[in-house]
Amino acid sequence: MKRILPVLYVLILVGVAGCSKFRKIQKSGDWKLKYEAAIEYYEKQDYHRSTLLFEDILPIIRGTAEAELGNFYLAYAYFNQKQYILSAHHFEEFVRIYGRSDYVMEAAYMHAYSLYLQSPDYKLDQTITYEAVAAMQNFINKYPSSEYAPKADEVIDEAQRKLEKKAYEQCRLYYKIRRYKAALVVYDNFKDDYPDSKYQEDVACLKIKTSYDYAKVSILSKQKERYQNTINFYEAFVDEYPDSEYLREIEKIYQDSIKEITNFANSN
Repeated sequence: MKRILPVLYVLILVGVAGCSKFRKIQKSGDWKLKYEAAIEYYEKQDYHRSTLLFEDILPIIRGTAEAELGNFYLAYAYFNQKQYILSAHHFEEFVRIYGRSDYVMEAAYMHAYSLYLQSPDYKLDQTITYEAVAAMQNFINKYPSSEYAPKADEVIDEAQRKLEKKAYEQCRLYYKIRRYKAALVVYDNFKDDYPDSKYQEDVACLKIKTSYDYAKVSILSKQKERYQNTINFYEAFVDEYPDSEYLREIEKIYQDSIKEITNFANSN
């Protein structure tokens, strides 16, 4: 304890001195002093103090060469504090204001990347994920040979996998809650949106089961058509997945649908 106390005392003194120095800079009317201190704090990874100083002086020095670099530092300072909403905003503003800057390409990438880092778990609303994908795609379109392009492709792939999982879970939900007509639309949308998905077989099976259940609860005048749809979906499934583990399960649905169609024919 006797050895620890002097060390703690020194640390407290250093902290107090650091705060005192920062307060003096913050109260100063010399923007150049604040600007240099903001950069120094940034380089020491004291992003919070750097942010405070940049936010204080940037409105004053707008239009200067220092403002360009200062805004770039400010966006990164927020990013390094994991304040991605603010970093996305400031990187986007940088691109808008400093379109000819040497830093504009990096800022455009960081804007999209900051959006991506806000992307939530797939179970939640994915609006920001769609925004990130769009921003990354715009970046690639504009800078296809950039050093950031490979990473941008990776980010898009990761985001698409999350969106794919979200869409697949939506398919399962629609089947579970028995919204038959809407479910069939959702399944078709999934096939169009994610043609190479590993979930395509599962969704195709759900489509057959949903179509069959829909036919069963339909009014009599619609049943024949909907049982025929089920048969068509089954035949397309077998063509595409001849060795599927679901074949035994959906074979019964197929046979029952043929039986219903036959009954309609006999009744007429």
